[in-house]
Amino acid sequence: MSKLPDSGRRSERSRRAILDSALALVGEVGYDKLTIEGIAARAGVGKQTIYRWWSSKAAVLLDASLALAGEAGREADWSGFPDTGDLAADLKSVLRATADEFADPRYEAPLRALTAAAATDPELGARFTEQLLEPQLVLYEARMRAAQKAGQLAADADVRLVVEMLLGPFTYRWLLRTAPLTHAYTDALVDSVLGGVGHGGADVAKVTVR
Repeated sequence: MSKLPDSGRRSERSRRAILDSALALVGEVGYDKLTIEGIAARAGVGKQTIYRWWSSKAAVLLDASLALAGEAGREADWSGFPDTGDLAADLKSVLRATADEFADPRYEAPLRALTAAAATDPELGARFTEQLLEPQLVLYEARMRAAQKAGQLAADADVRLVVEMLLGPFTYRWLLRTAPLTHAYTDALVDSVLGGVGHGGADVAKVTVR
């Protein structure tokens, strides 16, 4: 008796092929020239297969980027934000790794394309923030709160603002290519931000959002 094909496994193979094709193509042709037809041809599936799961090329790229981020975490054995007891060292470690990831062609082209698309597509922008950006910000915030409890960060520092002070300049430099995103830069950024909000138990200025 012949074994029936596993439709679930076949669907997962098709889905994986579509995501991989979207990532490869956006790196080759850019977001503007990326098309559902091109993704379908590269993946060896019909257009309707893609439209059954996604409404647009931007939606495909978002899911592809989410899958890629998950793979990056597994490759780095990522099990959460490091907490060695030294806030500055932990932040420098994470920002250095992020700078390296952003310079990797596997991640750079899709993330740039997705960031640009999210800026002009409100629905995609909301999903981008909720599914890709916010989970990362929460990890930073949790580490900051642990530092506050340990007396390593000013108790009255606004944690979300501190995170934005770190990641805002980082993202600006990367997105606009104003200068190389080096380890020296990320280390200096951590030192400057923590120095301004009270790190290591020194006398500090109050940081609030108005």
